[in-house]
Amino acid sequence: MTGEEIRKELFSRQDKDYRDFQAKTLPTVDKESMIGVRTPELRSLAKEWGKRDDIEVFLRELPHRYFDENQIHAFVISGMKDFEKCMEETELFMPYVDNWATCDQMSPKIFKKHRPELLKHIKKWIKSDRTYTIRFGTGMLMEHFLEEDFDIKYPELVSKLRSEEYYVNMMTAWYFATALAKQYEAVLPFIENKKLDPWTHNKAIQKAVESYRITPEQKEHLKSLKVKKGRKGGKK
Repeated sequence: MTGEEIRKELFSRQDKDYRDFQAKTLPTVDKESMIGVRTPELRSLAKEWGKRDDIEVFLRELPHRYFDENQIHAFVISGMKDFEKCMEETELFMPYVDNWATCDQMSPKIFKKHRPELLKHIKKWIKSDRTYTIRFGTGMLMEHFLEEDFDIKYPELVSKLRSEEYYVNMMTAWYFATALAKQYEAVLPFIENKKLDPWTHNKAIQKAVESYRITPEQKEHLKSLKVKKGRKGGKK
């Protein structure tokens, strides 16, 4: 299953109006590198192609030429059922992830069954110097370690992140907003004691206040904790 074969199929499903719309939401991706295949179709194709033995050929063809190919790659990884293989492919692919959509939509189901092993990788990803590797690590911490496996050490780890990158800071804010919704009493001190940079602090409060999982009383308290210097979010 070569990239050429996959590109041919993707172009047969191209929707240029959708591509133009999608390009506006992905400022880090060159519009010319976008084919314009809708996400449900990409997921369906990845599910089908991921079962083929020769998908390995495509997975080794990095970097890919098109955004849509990266999406296929991410969805194929997300469907892998062997943890070791899935993690190997994740590590190989991460340096080539260059946008929030591919980063956020890559969510291997098998990770849920291997949290202790996953945590070791998360701690490494968060310390990376690559924007989307940090974002992915934080996202995995948010997805898998805010409920039964929650530990106060995890928000402490995220709170120490400092970046000039918008997509790192936005994920940090998203993490804390979600953490407040799921572990309010434990996480609130990070906001009360202003452990985040001002922009991320305010953005976390904004997103938390928008959540239906936060009570009206909690929302009022969070609003009172906003800081004045919060305009710097980093570059997109």
